[in-house]
Amino acid sequence: MSDSVSDCTEHRSTVTEAEVEALVRGICFKTGPPRYLGVEVEWLVHELRLPQLPVTPERLEAAYAALRTLPLRSALTVEPGGQLELSSLPAASLMECIGSVSADLDAVRAVLREAGLGLSGYGQDPWNPPSRFLHEPRYDAMERYLDRAGPEGRAMMCTSASVQVCLDAGYEEPGPLGHGRRWWMAHQLGAVLVAAFAHSPMARGELTGWRSTRQSLWAAMDPGRSDAPTLGPEPRAAWVERVLDAPVMCVRAPEGPWGVPDSMTFREWTRSDNPPDRADLDYHLTTLFPPVRPRGHLELRMIDAQPGDDGWIVPLAVTTALFDDPEAAEIAYRTVKPLAERADSLPAPRNPLWEDAARLGLTDPELREAAVICFAAAAEALPRLGATTEVLDAVAEYTDRFVARGRCPADDLLAQLQDGSDDQRRDQPRDQFHDQHNDQRNDHPNGQLHGQFHGKDIGS
Repeated sequence: MSDSVSDCTEHRSTVTEAEVEALVRGICFKTGPPRYLGVEVEWLVHELRLPQLPVTPERLEAAYAALRTLPLRSALTVEPGGQLELSSLPAASLMECIGSVSADLDAVRAVLREAGLGLSGYGQDPWNPPSRFLHEPRYDAMERYLDRAGPEGRAMMCTSASVQVCLDAGYEEPGPLGHGRRWWMAHQLGAVLVAAFAHSPMARGELTGWRSTRQSLWAAMDPGRSDAPTLGPEPRAAWVERVLDAPVMCVRAPEGPWGVPDSMTFREWTRSDNPPDRADLDYHLTTLFPPVRPRGHLELRMIDAQPGDDGWIVPLAVTTALFDDPEAAEIAYRTVKPLAERADSLPAPRNPLWEDAARLGLTDPELREAAVICFAAAAEALPRLGATTEVLDAVAEYTDRFVARGRCPADDLLAQLQDGSDDQRRDQPRDQFHDQHNDQRNDHPNGQLHGQFHGKDIGS
């Protein structure tokens, strides 16, 4: 959501359909040996005293103004609903990435703490309805467009958070580190990552029936925008087709509101009397939200935000090991290959494999077995990637607590709610919050969000 957008200019050099195809092929898959990695960590910002209560826009703005004065190495951006995102610079090693982001997060938390605020790692806000913090032409247009398909888009904009792992596309030639293999595996292993790291079983204070409600929202959105392209032998060709045939979300304007076309693909736009320019293409690429997005590198977008200050480190470490260590990559490929049959040749995330991952987590026997093997392979590979003892211990602890038991972080929250073992500090404010905000939820434009996606078939 925080992708940079080119400014509108008066001088436009339009692009043809053929030029779009050449540009997309050149900029979205840049091959070579995997040398760099990165991570984008999104957080919900909450009150330290009562985390269930929403933070007022005035307090958020004051806190973010203070954060912008920090000398961070990561890019700090704010999502439409006020979520905070830190995006690392490309790092030459796993530990370089972890070290720089950890230091930045320490600095961010210190500033927020002074303001009485903190960060929460949920994939979907468990308590609050969508409420937009940023009011800009881009997000005004995005909201209007997404609202046409239902409430899921607004929830995605304003109440979701993730850990996005960014990896090099890989070698041009075949093999475990080849870009074709990595592209294919990202979409199959992605279901295992959804299941293993699911952490969003609630919305508006109610259980949703999903362990990853966040993933259910992505799957229920506009399929031309959130579906993966067809997985074939040539990723570039498939992605070019997706870019050209995806609906145009909005048309930028130098002043005033941005236009929201009723129905126009980017291909149709290039053939129109007022075709797009290169900046329009760049912006269009940022409005496509598949689970794996090629941006020169591969951006894996399917992992829920994680609990704990350092919970994001485990999915970063495990995913990096399974892609960048040749031995682990081969094991992961062989492990997830049988799972592809469950996808029924349908694109992620709108297929039975991804639906089961989001709904069932690791209670699904096949996903659990695959996760156990992949986490073991990652643990073996991490020392070869220079991981420290602290990182190895974190992965081992996560494996023992969740993966080996067929559980994910969502199951901890479900257990607390179902057996009544949650402490009074969480339970009582939740009841107070419900009483205090019932009218607000009922009157909200998306007041029926939970009812519309509760139990909804992700493949519909």
